[in-house]
Amino acid sequence: MGSSNPVITIFLLLFSLFVLVPIPSLANSRILALVKEKPLVLKYHKGALLKGNVTINLIWYGKFTPAQRSIIVDFIQSLSPKTKKLTPPPSVSWWWRTTEAYEGGPSVITLGKQIFDEKCSVGKYLKDPQLESLALRATQTNSIAVILTAIDVAVEDFCMNRCGMHGSTRVKRGGKFAYAWVGNSAIQCPGQCAWPFQKPIVGPQIAPLGAPNGDVGVDGMIINLATVLAGTITNPFDGGYFQGPANAPLEAVSACTGIFGSGAFPGFPGMVLLDKNTGASYNAPGVNGRKYLLPAMWDPKTSKCKPLV
Repeated sequence: MGSSNPVITIFLLLFSLFVLVPIPSLANSRILALVKEKPLVLKYHKGALLKGNVTINLIWYGKFTPAQRSIIVDFIQSLSPKTKKLTPPPSVSWWWRTTEAYEGGPSVITLGKQIFDEKCSVGKYLKDPQLESLALRATQTNSIAVILTAIDVAVEDFCMNRCGMHGSTRVKRGGKFAYAWVGNSAIQCPGQCAWPFQKPIVGPQIAPLGAPNGDVGVDGMIINLATVLAGTITNPFDGGYFQGPANAPLEAVSACTGIFGSGAFPGFPGMVLLDKNTGASYNAPGVNGRKYLLPAMWDPKTSKCKPLV
C-alpha cells in the first residue's frame, strides 16, 4: 500500500467563520478559513487535475437510511446530469460548471459503484490509515473514492478541526488515486459541521436555516461533500489550484467558506432562496426535484468567490 499524501482537512465551520490565522499546532493541516476581503488568487501549480470523465465511487460506512442515501446520490447525479437540456441557474450543475474555468476544461461526473459496510468492518473510530484503507476498496483511474461515515462513527479530529478531507494514495503497480471523506455530524457536532442549519456553539446566534431535505446531518454533509469534491477535482495531488502553503492551502471552495449567497459575512450565510412549502433554505435545485444549499466557489475568470444567488 502506498503512503498517503498530506490530506486536505475541512476546518469546522466554527473556525472558518472566526479564525483568520492558522493555528501553529495545526501547521500540517489544510485549513478552510474565511479570509478578509482582498484579492484572492488561487495559483495553478502545473500539477495534474481530474478532468474529463470522472467516476465517484461511494463507500457507505455505518448505517444510512434509504432516504439519506438518496439525498447524497441525487446530489452527485445533479453535478453532471445526463439530460442534454442545460438546467438554468441557479442549479447544482451550474455551480459545478465553474470548475470548467480551471485548466483542462470540464469534469463530467458519473456515479460508479457503491460499497456498503454497515457493520463497520474496521471499527467505529477511524484514523487516517483506516480511511485510506477503505478508499483502496474503490480506487480506479480518474476517480474519487468517497467514504461517508454514519452518525455514530467517530473519526480522528472530526468535530475538533475538520468535518471532512480529501487526499491521495498510491497502489502497488499503479498510480495515484484521489479519495475523500465526509462524516454525518448530526449528533456529534451539528453546530460546527452542519452550520448554517444549526446555531454555532459560539459567535453570532443568528437563527439557523431550514435544511432543504429535512435532515440537518445529511444536508450538512452535502455542504462538506461539495467542498471536498471541488477541492479534489482542482487540486487532487497537491499541484493544482490553491493559495498559500501546499500543506495548508485555500482551494476552490474552501477559499469561500461561509458564503452561500450575496451579502454574506462571518456568521451570516448570505441571501438565499426560500422554499415556500417547507420554509427550508436552498440555492441549488438538482435532479429528482431535490434542493440543496451549496457554498460559493472561486471563479478563475473573476478571481472572486461566486455564490449561486
